[in-house]
Amino acid sequence: MTPPTLTPLPPESFRSKPWKNGGGITLDIADASHPGADPAGWEGMIWRLGRTAIVQPGPFSDLTGYERLQAVIVGSGLVLDGADGEVDLRCPFMPVRYDGGIPLVSRLENGPVEVVNLIADRALCTVDLAVPVAGGMTPLSGGIHILYAPGEAVRGRCDGEAFVVEPGHALRIDADADGALTVEAGQALLATIRLR
Repeated sequence: MTPPTLTPLPPESFRSKPWKNGGGITLDIADASHPGADPAGWEGMIWRLGRTAIVQPGPFSDLTGYERLQAVIVGSGLVLDGADGEVDLRCPFMPVRYDGGIPLVSRLENGPVEVVNLIADRALCTVDLAVPVAGGMTPLSGGIHILYAPGEAVRGRCDGEAFVVEPGHALRIDADADGALTVEAGQALLATIRLR
């Protein structure tokens, strides 16, 4: 069995670009696009993990056909209002899944926030966004995993290999088979992408 490949993703490898609706700026941590597509654009996106600040209420971009998972990492009190109810993101580090095609408008109950977004073409991949518990073991399936340390250093092991992810950095884990991740210290978000 081939061990997973661990690739550091430093902040200088991240890419800033406007939201699809032009209402803000996102910082792409990792992504994948169709061959020939502009990786800095929205056309041809397969999946994307990014961090963004929401500083004022406003409409969310129309991402019809895409699955969205989102978690607040700075601040609290984010609510997304839609015609059929709200998407509750009030609590930090509590990922929520919703359809990217639903018309939503953000509401900031406690002022500006920062969030991490995982966006994926649901016809091409399945995705998950989780918060590993320090000291606990998180199973890893075959696929792409991005461990992001939004605010503090994260230390742990992946299939026995030790790692440290510095604050604001990420670690890409490419796994051909099932494995295990253990976070020993620090708070992180773990994005999982499995291509269909």
